[in-house]
Amino acid sequence: MFSKLPRSALPRTVARSRFISSTPSRNSDALFVHRDTPYNNPKIAFEFDAENMKRAQDIISHYPPQYKKAAVIPLLDLGQRQNKGWTSISVMNYVANLLGMPPMRVYEVATFYTMFNREPIGEHFVQVCTTTPCQLRGSTEILNTVCEHLGGIKPGQTTKDGKFTVVEVECQGACSNAPMIVVGDDFYEDLTPKSTKTILDAFKKGMKPKPGPQSGRQTSENSAGLTTLTKKPYGPGEFCQPEFQ
Repeated sequence: MFSKLPRSALPRTVARSRFISSTPSRNSDALFVHRDTPYNNPKIAFEFDAENMKRAQDIISHYPPQYKKAAVIPLLDLGQRQNKGWTSISVMNYVANLLGMPPMRVYEVATFYTMFNREPIGEHFVQVCTTTPCQLRGSTEILNTVCEHLGGIKPGQTTKDGKFTVVEVECQGACSNAPMIVVGDDFYEDLTPKSTKTILDAFKKGMKPKPGPQSGRQTSENSAGLTTLTKKPYGPGEFCQPEFQ
């Protein structure tokens, strides 16, 4: 009833009051705060194997000694790959020690970039892009197909056999070939529900389907066929004024 009155006309106590609304609490701290578990705690030893240590030293050598901390992202990625696809607290502590960094600085990187998985994942990590270009091309149907074909799991969950983990992600950078998914490091593009099931079935059988467009086109070529560069390109100096030839 006070909404139409000028502020100066309101009683002093009313003018100073704040109308506060609250929303349900979210356990968002799970994204940032580490909590020890039987499978993820500092007592679980981790160190690079001989091959990865050699790779780590090579990566570090690309930076001046005083800036070797710049190698934190590639080293965390290396540790995640060795640790079956996820970055545990032990991986973070090991990288911090190797680079001579405060552990907190490594935690900040690992919690900021979504490329680092803070929880264990399945053997096949399926990332379904649902950003606008993919959504306009049917990514919702692709996401539903993936989840249903893998036993009715939801995004963020892992199948009971530990073979697949499915997540919904933002742009993967293959917008012209939407809709698409990423499995491991490979892109599968131009998807339909049928081709999506075929890809998943291949992984279930221990096979690796060929990455790239699943529609038959090469890379990102026009689906209508070649429409440009259909003639021999101009040679040096052609169609120039004589003085420029």
